[in-house]
Amino acid sequence: MEKIFENNKKWVERKLIEDKDYFNKLANGQKPRYLYIGCSDSRIPINEVTGTGPGEIFVHRNIANMVVHTDMNLLSVLQYAVEVLKVKDIIVCGHYGCGGVAAAASNKQFGLMDNWLRNIKDVIRLHEQELMSIEDEDQRHRRLVELNITEQVLNLSKTSIIQNAMQTDDPPKLYGLVYDLSEGLLRDLNVMEQQNCMKRYEHIYGLL
Repeated sequence: MEKIFENNKKWVERKLIEDKDYFNKLANGQKPRYLYIGCSDSRIPINEVTGTGPGEIFVHRNIANMVVHTDMNLLSVLQYAVEVLKVKDIIVCGHYGCGGVAAAASNKQFGLMDNWLRNIKDVIRLHEQELMSIEDEDQRHRRLVELNITEQVLNLSKTSIIQNAMQTDDPPKLYGLVYDLSEGLLRDLNVMEQQNCMKRYEHIYGLL
């Protein structure tokens, strides 16, 4: 921990040299444009990858960037971001080489985490035919990462928070992105365009 505290002091010193009012400005509040729902993987520094500064991106992270409708932590973050912070863009971002996705694709037990990974196994069940048609294991895992992101964006669109927001004059836009650790680039999966903005399922998930 000594290294953490020492690095923190050096960081504060650098920031104050750049702008003596830097911390006073941050203390006045936040108005981020983005809500980022991503994986907890330690190799993805969100602000660096996205080129955003403090106060620009509101962040929620969990194993395998999941949007689970019984996760009160996620739902609380989502409601605050949408209804209080008035974010404009909501991003679900996964990454190739995700350990959580790989674990869900296996038949091994991992303890308590298995209950969380069960949600990804549902993604496998929904897309089993496509996934089983991919012979190369690495490519199959990459595709599962993409399909998991797609399903989580759709889960996001099913929440009452998002559906109510869509009835407002300035609703947030939803995005599904995948990050490639080997090259550092983000790619838009164009989830909502591909799924026709959930119109196909409105009779099931739509709220009045």
